[in-house]
Amino acid sequence: MLEIKQKPRLHASWIDPNAKEIVQALQRSGFTTYLVGGCVRDLLAGIHPKDFDIATNAEPNQVKRKVWGSYVIGRRFRLVLVKRGDQQYEVATFRREGTQEDLDTLQQNAEAEENDAPASADNFFGTPEQDAIRRDFTINALFYDPIKDELIDYCHGMKDIESRTLRMIGDPAERIKEDPIRSLRAIRLTHKLGFQIEPTLRQAIHDNAAEVARSVLPRRREEYLKFLRLKDPVPAWMEMYDLGLIEHCLPSLVPVFSDPERRDVFLSYIQRLNEICVDTGQPTQLLAPFVLGYIRAMDGHPQFKTLLESLLKDELMMFKAEQAVVMGAIDLMSQLPDTESFLRRGHRRQVAFLRNEMLPMTLRMAKVDCLISGAQYSFWVSQLNRLFDPQA
Repeated sequence: MLEIKQKPRLHASWIDPNAKEIVQALQRSGFTTYLVGGCVRDLLAGIHPKDFDIATNAEPNQVKRKVWGSYVIGRRFRLVLVKRGDQQYEVATFRREGTQEDLDTLQQNAEAEENDAPASADNFFGTPEQDAIRRDFTINALFYDPIKDELIDYCHGMKDIESRTLRMIGDPAERIKEDPIRSLRAIRLTHKLGFQIEPTLRQAIHDNAAEVARSVLPRRREEYLKFLRLKDPVPAWMEMYDLGLIEHCLPSLVPVFSDPERRDVFLSYIQRLNEICVDTGQPTQLLAPFVLGYIRAMDGHPQFKTLLESLLKDELMMFKAEQAVVMGAIDLMSQLPDTESFLRRGHRRQVAFLRNEMLPMTLRMAKVDCLISGAQYSFWVSQLNRLFDPQA
């Protein structure tokens, strides 16, 4: 593919100084090194990146020697993590797709070492161009040199950013079969960025919707959580249903989405996620309104209990502890007293109630469920603040 170098228009002030310092350290040692992937995409799309990943032709042990605070992780897929304070940065060596001969050799070496780890086509070092074309979408295959202020574009990703188009690198159907999670990622990214899915990719997602069931559950769960972190998650969930993915990865939601009234109830809870100020880093805080919305939407459904159990355990992969927290918070909603009744209680009873570890989540749930007003929510928050921070 043609290498296109250009001076990009991006928010240079948003570039993490630690990431830039790591790039500079490796370049000074003679290694080709760039920022890569989502951070470059977001900078060009006008979004402040949360993470900064780095790609280089330095091999992991070379990175470790040249960059302080770094350590190599992984057995088969080796990369470097660099610590800077409470932040860490991923440094990966440029990779290429392995040939069958490469894989056979790798497998023979593993057997000789009595290593059970499977051979992978992702474990071979390559050039920047080889690394770019093995990525999923064109907009994720951009490299940026923060020292020279130069964009390296092998896959015409900049053109797609300018047209706000999400395009797969290579044949969309084949790439989805390689990794079905790409279907979920495509939907999420278009709604995060305000892009449109390129028509052949959209058709491939629809035609290969059943493939998503082959992906491992932990990766699907992580995508669901990222969906819930979107500024407006509702359109993304609707598109997941419209493209046929929900029936294969979240079948317990089919009775909800196939019934307009149930769907409207469920999505109203998802819509209010941003209103209740959840900690998006805590999975239970994201999943609790999701589960509550499902419970309310499925009211009266004859298979509700069976479907709820399947949703929590088999589809969302909620651990027993997570289920206990979420369901406990929902149950506590029925015991939430009105403010006047609470104030009539004795001090010990007030303190005992406020010390219930599920109460903060219950209050957020009650707010999203419209059981308490904004003023009542503020009352409870003030009570908790006085208990745990008397100086507040």
